[in-house]
Amino acid sequence: MRILVTGGAGYIGSHAMRALTAAGHEAWTYDNLSYGHPKAVKEDRLVIGDLLDKDRLDGTFVQNQIEAVLHFAAFAFVGESVTNPGIYYRNNVAGSLSLFEVMRRHDVRKIVFSSTCATYGIPDQIPITEQTPQRPINPYGHTKLMIEQALRDYSRAYGWGCVALRYFNASGAAADGSIGEDHTPETHLIPLLIAAALGRRGPVKIFGTDYPTPDGTCVRDYIHVDDLASAHLKALETLTPNSFTAINLGIGKGFSVREVIRAVEQVGGRPVPVEFSDRREGDPPALIADSRLAREKLGWEPEKTRLEDIVASAWNWHRQHPDGFRTSRQ
Repeated sequence: MRILVTGGAGYIGSHAMRALTAAGHEAWTYDNLSYGHPKAVKEDRLVIGDLLDKDRLDGTFVQNQIEAVLHFAAFAFVGESVTNPGIYYRNNVAGSLSLFEVMRRHDVRKIVFSSTCATYGIPDQIPITEQTPQRPINPYGHTKLMIEQALRDYSRAYGWGCVALRYFNASGAAADGSIGEDHTPETHLIPLLIAAALGRRGPVKIFGTDYPTPDGTCVRDYIHVDDLASAHLKALETLTPNSFTAINLGIGKGFSVREVIRAVEQVGGRPVPVEFSDRREGDPPALIADSRLAREKLGWEPEKTRLEDIVASAWNWHRQHPDGFRTSRQ
């Protein structure tokens, strides 16, 4: 297929681009590079443009005869979404609607959407199924939920085939260490701990040690970025007209913050400086996916389920790239 990957120069999108190419698809990245990195994708497959630039989008669809879309493009910093919600609604929601209207003009009816477990908010029970009520607690989660609803309506009105993949904690890096996680600012736990262990930053603040979890720290479901990428390929193969399906992506097992700290210390062979602090408002004690629907609908299974393996791939990337893609040898 000929596929447009919006946000394909970002963390998950760039890994999906590689998976698409390896599977024999023709894929192009469309990215405004506000957070993406041009070195994360091949130069001849990168179109620099904003989703709100409909003329640029139109030209991209025509020139490359696009047949399907993987939609990753979004701002995704929860804290920023709380302090500056306007840019999240403009970029995430208005940008998505702009993309959808261009898809309509070119009769492209297949889309896989990068959603998030943030749409669930603070769940009433664990593990989280797709039937868990969606009650997001921040603007980022609200924007993703709004896009899901738009896709439901487009599937009914225009016969689209849509899959929304609700990620849990994306983590890790490509096996060869050539692409990985490079955010500014960095907010994800594993890269923060690795940076501290490598002496590139001070102690990592750990929020809360009194949660109702086995060791008092928050528990999260960490899924390797390559497994996320493979799920997108599976989703493309299962798209059917007049349908919207939401699917959780996680490994179905949670690891506490303390367990992640120990895994980084074990992989790196050095201590991780941390500072324990009070709870942070809005942090659920545990977020763990029930991914049975992904197995049933997509025939998908995560391959990397050992925390140490996930951390090792991230360690390899960050050790080789102290300044992220600015030190990339691609």
